[in-house]
Amino acid sequence: MEVSVICCGTMAMCPHPTYGEPDDEESIAAVHAALDAGVNFFDTAEGYGDGYAEDILGRALEGKREEAIVATKVSRANLCGPDLTGACERSLQRLRSDYVDLYQVHWPNHDVPFSETAGALEDLREQGKLRAWGVSNFGRLDLSDALEVGRPVANQVPYSLLWRAVEHEITPVCVAQDVSIVCYSPLAQGVLTGKFRNADEVPEPRKRARYCKGAAMALSFAVVDELRSISLEIGESTADIALAWVLARPGVAAAVAGARDRDQVADNAAAGNLELPAGVVERLSLASQPLKDALDANPDMWQEGAESRYR
Repeated sequence: MEVSVICCGTMAMCPHPTYGEPDDEESIAAVHAALDAGVNFFDTAEGYGDGYAEDILGRALEGKREEAIVATKVSRANLCGPDLTGACERSLQRLRSDYVDLYQVHWPNHDVPFSETAGALEDLREQGKLRAWGVSNFGRLDLSDALEVGRPVANQVPYSLLWRAVEHEITPVCVAQDVSIVCYSPLAQGVLTGKFRNADEVPEPRKRARYCKGAAMALSFAVVDELRSISLEIGESTADIALAWVLARPGVAAAVAGARDRDQVADNAAAGNLELPAGVVERLSLASQPLKDALDANPDMWQEGAESRYR
């Protein structure tokens, strides 16, 4: 499947403590604007607002379904064979479609053998209800387990200038096994857009990420300062530069940029056409290296140590 490098994320299109209440009509208009801007890749999940985001995307794509590549996710509670099949059927109903292009396991569930999950996914693929399947939030061990029993085409993980933990162990496996990396939170929940001038301006709901904890916050804003400097030098927005940087990383196929209105979609789409000079990519990599070094190799953006959901 040929996907646009910018993927329109839909989490912000449902009620969410970080983003507030959405405007459904504006969300639908944002999907149409994405298609008009050349973005054909849309990411959602049954867990986003208990199906709310899937329903909005389905409404938006009525009459336009063939123009889009739709990715949705099955929750970790539904990974047993019959449960997964039922979850897929419900997602299809909300999406108003008879197939999903990319069906992703949202989080691993170590109580269910992945061979069972992979078998159910393959059954659905053979029935034509999905074109391909992938995983999300799979660390090195979980991804290796999945590769032993099937062929996930993609792994969706958090990845940005402020969160490079995936480079330690996940990127090498994905590159070696030809598993596309799809990045979520590539703008670090808005921190990399330049909208916050300092740490005090970051809203509390957005401070739960580990790059906003303790000493990491100062290192994060050192990256933001360098991003602002480069923005002034080359005349591109900080958000576009941050997206272009992550798209230039090894193994990355697309970046999921959330949007809930037409203007955000247009801004995000522009980043897909921005090719940064090699020197700028290197400057940003060097600027974010101290933060990468200060954080550990745990790819869980929110939970540390034994609480990490990655393995």
